[in-house]
Amino acid sequence: MILTLIAEAPRHGYDLIKEIEERTGGAYSPSPGVIYPTLAMLEEMGHATVTESEGKKLYAATEAGIAAVAEQQVEADAAFARMERAAAETPAGPPPQLVRAMENLKLSLRLRQESGPLSEDQIRTIAAALDTAAVAIEQA
Repeated sequence: MILTLIAEAPRHGYDLIKEIEERTGGAYSPSPGVIYPTLAMLEEMGHATVTESEGKKLYAATEAGIAAVAEQQVEADAAFARMERAAAETPAGPPPQLVRAMENLKLSLRLRQESGPLSEDQIRTIAAALDTAAVAIEQA
């Protein structure tokens, strides 16, 4: 699926995570630990290339990758059909984009707190960022 998606259009790893999450209606969101090793493997196999774009890695399918997608088109179509069914069967709830964003925020806060004591300036900066986000959410 990942090779098929980068054959459709070059993508960043995070874009792949979001695309798969959206195609499954939030029923599945691959972790970076799934996406990035797979992209590295595709690059090693000669099926993908990577370039820097805006400080991030941008992955694209090579000619060999596009040929591999064509060879596995039936399997890819079946996988995408399963994703569509999962999206259709996912009960209505909060939009997956919001759930992902909230989880990302919680994780980043937890990891930052666990990395060691915060200075007064760091505490003020983080609190200000959270307050700004809260105001923006209230006004949305």
